[in-house]
Amino acid sequence: MSHDHDDRPQLTAAQAAAVLNPPAGRNGGDLVVESLQGLGATTVFGLPGQHALGMFDALRRSSLRYVGLRVENNAGFAADAYGRITGEVAPLLLSTGPGALTSLAALQEAAAASAPVLAISSQIPTAGLGGGRHGYLHELRDQQASVRDIVKSVHTVRAASQIPSAIAAAWESALTAPHGPVWVEIPQDVLLAETTLPVVSAMDATPRELYPRPELTIAAAHLLSNAERPVIIAGGGVVRSDASGKLRALAEKIEAPVVTTFGGKGAFPWEHPLSLRSWLEDRHTTDFLEDADVLLVVGSGLGELSSNYHTFRPRGRVIQIEADAGKLESNHPALGIHSDAREALSDLLEAVERRQDAGAAERVGTVLEKVRARIDAQELTLEQQVLDAVREALPDGSPSFWDMTILAYWAWSAFDARRPNTMHSAQGAGGLGYGFPAAIGASSADPTTPVLAVSGDGGAMYSIAELATARQYDLPLTWLIVDDGGYGILREYMTGAFGETTGTELSRPDFVALAESFGVPALRTTPESLAADLGKALAAPGPSVVVLPALLRMFEPTHL
Repeated sequence: MSHDHDDRPQLTAAQAAAVLNPPAGRNGGDLVVESLQGLGATTVFGLPGQHALGMFDALRRSSLRYVGLRVENNAGFAADAYGRITGEVAPLLLSTGPGALTSLAALQEAAAASAPVLAISSQIPTAGLGGGRHGYLHELRDQQASVRDIVKSVHTVRAASQIPSAIAAAWESALTAPHGPVWVEIPQDVLLAETTLPVVSAMDATPRELYPRPELTIAAAHLLSNAERPVIIAGGGVVRSDASGKLRALAEKIEAPVVTTFGGKGAFPWEHPLSLRSWLEDRHTTDFLEDADVLLVVGSGLGELSSNYHTFRPRGRVIQIEADAGKLESNHPALGIHSDAREALSDLLEAVERRQDAGAAERVGTVLEKVRARIDAQELTLEQQVLDAVREALPDGSPSFWDMTILAYWAWSAFDARRPNTMHSAQGAGGLGYGFPAAIGASSADPTTPVLAVSGDGGAMYSIAELATARQYDLPLTWLIVDDGGYGILREYMTGAFGETTGTELSRPDFVALAESFGVPALRTTPESLAADLGKALAAPGPSVVVLPALLRMFEPTHL
């Protein structure tokens, strides 16, 4: 077999000399950071540990910016947010055993939210691998087994020359739709061993595009063009693929109302005449969706929250566009189209015929009026006042990151994100402690824009250590902590189910004094002064904390 080498790059004499005479003192860790640089990484997150020191020492010899957090799980949340905001791979450098395992809850959230996180973990020395119980520090019988169920792909390295290829393969996997977390594992001795391999130069790890099959586009376009009552559900896949413009154009062409899932916040303009907003946990919305004769679901698996806790029973035809093949028809029979949302919407936009429906906007208005009347009847004015104050204070272009807390549960349904890819929460996996470390990741991606984190007092205690991180890197972010003295949503769930609570009430610190002890300005506010106080905090340079003592309640569910 012969190969045509005519198109290979021609090196200058100086370049050839550099390849043949690489700098002395490099090790496997240098191959890691050179590979990341060659793939285009600029920022890495993580936390050093004994077996990973070869990687961290090599950072010193690189141009990569390192953002070190205080807990591995928080470093994972920061990388997750960096990946969501930029659409780029976020490298996460981890140690072995406890360090690796502590990141797993964050990687589960990245998997659920399709965030491209590249976790690079160290391992015990090669001699100890294989489950032989040698007694090395941090030793696990099979470290990969602990992550394999969570990440998209696992890539193992056992020799220095394998490092660039493993990282490139993982990078491509993380960025292939659907995005997600991936895992690379490198033993301590491989990271520390000196190498004479040439310096890693530009690498190619271009993800393959995921296009819809043309016969499916034709079938979907025919259904939508001839529908009497088409409706669109837009999920997080629309945001991730930067397809909100295509979505709007399609909705307007066929005059179809649009509801966005909680992961798809901002995918469709909130005030648009066809916008059903995000009231998915409302029976009036569910009824409207069930009445559609053709329902187009884009970038959503119609999971628990998006289906009003699986009470949703569509009566018409469902068309589902989803990059994750495992989510196609996982909850409802559908014309399943395995595709990136942007590519599929682009093709549909060309294929559908224009539809006239003078009553569509009126039907949307009727549903929103019913929702408003239901909420108003519950006299939850404090909750709406607080959410309105946050919206007033937050600049339109500023991203916000919401922990699992009652105000966030309100925001899923009632908050106008205003722009795509600006509102994020941990609703994918539902773990506590996401908001503040995620804001650190987003702020690291763009230090020129103020970022908001929202937590309850329970979730805030997961992330207190990261006040030191925010101060160390002088990041422009504001942390709003709603202090209600416990796990507020669990308090409501238990009271509703059992009439009393167990384990929900919490002793907590003086958050203002605690933040100030880290050198972070903080103040206590009221619902009436929240908008002004939060606005000032967001406008000030560096990190800040605003504490709102308030007992918020959830609106009544409609799925029970």
